[in-house]
Amino acid sequence: MKLKTTLLACAATLALAAPALAERELTFGLQDNESSNVYKGAQEFASKLEELSGGELTVNLFPSSTLGDFKAMVAQLQAGELDMVITGYPDMSYIIPELNLIGAPYVADDFAHLKEIIAGPWGQEMSAKFKEKGVNLLDVWYYGTRQTTSNRAIESIDDMAGLRLRTPNVPFLIAYAENVGATPAPVAFAEVYLALQTNQVDAEENPLPTIEAMKFYEVQSHVAMTNHFVASAAVQISNDLWDSFSDEEKGWIAEAVEAGGELNNSLTEQAEQDLVATFEERGLTITRPDLAPFREAMKPYYDTLEEQFGEGAIARVRGE
Repeated sequence: MKLKTTLLACAATLALAAPALAERELTFGLQDNESSNVYKGAQEFASKLEELSGGELTVNLFPSSTLGDFKAMVAQLQAGELDMVITGYPDMSYIIPELNLIGAPYVADDFAHLKEIIAGPWGQEMSAKFKEKGVNLLDVWYYGTRQTTSNRAIESIDDMAGLRLRTPNVPFLIAYAENVGATPAPVAFAEVYLALQTNQVDAEENPLPTIEAMKFYEVQSHVAMTNHFVASAAVQISNDLWDSFSDEEKGWIAEAVEAGGELNNSLTEQAEQDLVATFEERGLTITRPDLAPFREAMKPYYDTLEEQFGEGAIARVRGE
């Protein structure tokens, strides 16, 4: 009888200990800093996941490239050293070349269209390619739409001619500058303000929240709503880790990621709306050129991409 009581006591103790043993802290790397909307979305994800899982799953965030740049963090994810990461969706083209197609200017009309593309046949093919690389794509969040600032009015594509336009050293953004008639001038991001201030370059292109955060409005007088690229952030998790979760745990993660995305997206969309008025109040001129000629000007670049990825590739991405 005494042995039976002892065994029952041990069983009860193990039962109580089981949830604690099942607890898991997920490591999550980001390039974005603590003031960014992406980080706020990641915080919301972490909070929601802890709530849904009753503390079984928690998240440790590593912002500001603490763990290295996005390529370093993806390598850590693939090696099982990091659980989750956020990178730009087309930035993953360095291991999935087909993503260059979604990076091409004007392929995605806006974020709603981008989400349709990702949910559609082409996007699902890309999700499968992520998995082949050991990565499971959970969601894509809105990062902002890139606009063009300058010290002269851009009323039409003709006003782009000869403009020394700073771009990152990114092929599709360099192609944007070249194809609309500007002269691309790759300058390191940290040096853009000084390059504008000293007239090393005439213009730059970035999402409105970035233009605000980096104070480019202080050294530029005009903002042209060129809407040439819809930037997005891909939320990714290790394939092996994802496959290890139960259906219930996967459900918690999916719901929490959606909550984080809703917060990030709403903050970014609201910021873009508010900043148009804010920039006008600061004395900047906002122009809205006809974008049809800009889209038409990108066709030679599309042709180059289709030589690599097949005729009709751009139309297939767009779901046409």
